[in-house]
Amino acid sequence: MKEGWLEYEFEKCLNPFPRYNKISKKNFLSIGNFPIVSQEKKLINGYWNNEEDLIKITKPVVIFGDHTKIVKYIDFNFVVGADGVKIFDPIDKIDSRYFAYVISNLKLDDLGYARHYRVLKEAKIPIPPLPEQQQIVEKLDTAFVLIDRAKVNIEKNIQNAKELFQSKLNQVFSENGEGWEEKKLEDFYLIKHGYAFDGKLFEISENKDLPIVLTPGNYHENGGLYFTKKNTKRTHAKYPLDFLFDVGDLTVVMTDLSSKMKILGLPAIIESCNILHNQRIGKFISKGNDEHFDKKFLYYFLKSKKYLDKIKLTATGTMVKHTAPGRILDNKINFPSSLDEQKEIVSQLDQLSAQTELLQQKYKQKLANLEELKKSILEKAFKGELIN
Repeated sequence: MKEGWLEYEFEKCLNPFPRYNKISKKNFLSIGNFPIVSQEKKLINGYWNNEEDLIKITKPVVIFGDHTKIVKYIDFNFVVGADGVKIFDPIDKIDSRYFAYVISNLKLDDLGYARHYRVLKEAKIPIPPLPEQQQIVEKLDTAFVLIDRAKVNIEKNIQNAKELFQSKLNQVFSENGEGWEEKKLEDFYLIKHGYAFDGKLFEISENKDLPIVLTPGNYHENGGLYFTKKNTKRTHAKYPLDFLFDVGDLTVVMTDLSSKMKILGLPAIIESCNILHNQRIGKFISKGNDEHFDKKFLYYFLKSKKYLDKIKLTATGTMVKHTAPGRILDNKINFPSSLDEQKEIVSQLDQLSAQTELLQQKYKQKLANLEELKKSILEKAFKGELIN
């Protein structure tokens, strides 16, 4: 602890805060007179019109998401949204923005969706004299503005890389050149649903010879499949043998994970053995006349924005969206009748896809580096190393 600094128990840093009303998320307005602050990442999460629910602050306060661990510095009047919001009013010896930065720097155990305040209140808070707190805040604000600006530019570069690849896909599948045809997918394929595995029979196993169950959660929004350590151990005690995928099977997501619509309709090609076919995944089955197609050519069509946008528009369901085989197979695809020409296009798309993915990975690493830089600056700040 730096000379002249004190250390306070967490709850001794706070003034009591009056009781307040909380607005259920389902009642949030998209437009209104007063901003709603909840525990989600965005600063403002909705709006409200009833002034009786408005918290009128006399000095800035700090919001802590009890479930999410999100920390917000609030310097405006607001309405509290939903459950899990803690409002902290620091005592006069503590600058509110300094307090927000301190909490952001605390390494709290992740309790999932459980409440984290019981962990937070055990923390000890370093308290320098108020002028030093304000100097630290000024330094952190300046540094983080520059870091956040850099992050915005990197995120734009990631989006530009995605759009470049989608532009190429759009160009390919809008072709109507000599020797090209246009057919519905249903002319060549059926889509088979997987097996409705009984969740009670799932088990976790270290036995690598047992099959794992492929679910929508294994699909990456950029395409392809990924398996975490947890779900590579997730297998099933009983299953029909004809619901094992073959290597090379073309699959598609039939049911989304959430209302964000990020993976519905996405394709993937099975590249390894011992994978079970869940009912929320569709598998393309040839009608016996698909010699017209290179399978990877069809895979890239299923990654195109034109196709995915149509699937999203025709999806059904309120909270979780799903599609049906008929909606997928109703799509028309432009393709060259020459299989060699298809393979050449696939080769070009493979190269562009690999370059795009590599570029995105580099940008994502830069984002990770900036986050690490933020953490490093915060740690120095609360060790007293940021100012003289």
